Amino acid sequence: MNLSLPSSLSVKDGHLFCGGADCVELAEKFGTPLYVTDELHIVENFRRYEAALKQYTDKVQLLYAAKANENPVIMQTLAAEGAGADVFSLGEMQAALDSGMPAEKLLFNGSSKTEAALRAAIEKGIKISVDSVDELRQIDLISREMQKTVKIGFRCNPEIDVPTHPKIATGIKNSKFGIPAEMILDAYREALSMEFVEPVGMHCHIGSQILEVEPFGIACGVIMKVAAEITKLGVKLEFVDFGGGLGIPYHRGEEKDAAPTPEEYAAAVMPVFVAACEENGISPAFWVEPGRWMVGESTVLLTKVNSVKKVHKTFVNVDAGFNLLIRPAMYDSWHEVMVANKADDEDTGVYTVTGPICETGDILAADRKLPTVAAGDLIAVLDAGAYGYAMSSQYNSHPRCAEVLVRDGQAELMRRAETYADIVRTVVIPSWHRK
Repeated sequence: MNLSLPSSLSVKDGHLFCGGADCVELAEKFGTPLYVTDELHIVENFRRYEAALKQYTDKVQLLYAAKANENPVIMQTLAAEGAGADVFSLGEMQAALDSGMPAEKLLFNGSSKTEAALRAAIEKGIKISVDSVDELRQIDLISREMQKTVKIGFRCNPEIDVPTHPKIATGIKNSKFGIPAEMILDAYREALSMEFVEPVGMHCHIGSQILEVEPFGIACGVIMKVAAEITKLGVKLEFVDFGGGLGIPYHRGEEKDAAPTPEEYAAAVMPVFVAACEENGISPAFWVEPGRWMVGESTVLLTKVNSVKKVHKTFVNVDAGFNLLIRPAMYDSWHEVMVANKADDEDTGVYTVTGPICETGDILAADRKLPTVAAGDLIAVLDAGAYGYAMSSQYNSHPRCAEVLVRDGQAELMRRAETYADIVRTVVIPSWHRK
């Protein structure tokens, strides 16, 4: 198989390695299905992304998009590098704080925040990206009741089209996220009139898995024009958060994705940002929220072949399905697959890799050229670090699998596999069902 592998993976003696550890040996030791993550790949990604931006200004803060992969160990790894986090829930908020990320490096985002989550953010001193005027007024009531000042920014929708899947395009006109740019000034005016609400930032996120840098530059231009206008209102901007969205090359075969680099992203966005700051006499920090780019290529999902069925096509039935990686079923997403124990073998046939879930759509990879596959072989699903385990479920009462972290060839569990007991642990039996 001729694939351009990410730096987290290598092939040696016919076996696939992740972070210097033999995937076949890992599957034998920890069982399958199994997520395997190369920790140093994530560290190197963080340092590269930060260095690319800091060529233009020192006032840069990377906020890891926790939704991509909220494993607390990965959060700790990034916290040690100086990352903050974009958090979307009370759970992600707690995970970020527990990892060692300080509250001032967190931004609480989302279009439908609960009162409990808003109260927690205000209590802990976490900045809030406000998604609507209704939400602003709720924050005003809570902050006045608590007699505690809260720093906010509004999420501004620049209303631009981006080349990505419609379900992950968040800055388009009909998106549920943010306030349209033409309405944003009134929102800031109202916030400025509130006793315990302090508007100090702006927020924008145009989408995910974007493989061109031009839309980021356009969005930056739109947001910085708004930044100039709100500065005239009296807002002292501490940060402008441009969201995440930089894509990775899921297609690694002959028709490879041309995924942009952090350096190319920085070259498209940072000159626009710096010039606007100089022109308007402002000096906010540049915040950005990489998630997929930070962790996506770091991880493989290992899954054992249960059987091979030759009918109208040849199905490879494995022990992981969309319960563990829903992206192919949800977005028609492409993930490369390899036979991890036959990584050097020549392709001999076309196979469709399917999971154990009782759904016709439980297909991880359709019509792929692979070496001869047999029961007992090990399939590796590549680029599974983002929105893999984070979006997993217990559908069909399949317990979620283990996660292993590898560093310089040393591998240890960072999450054990669930059991059926874990699935039913929160079940409460009503009195009329008790014997």
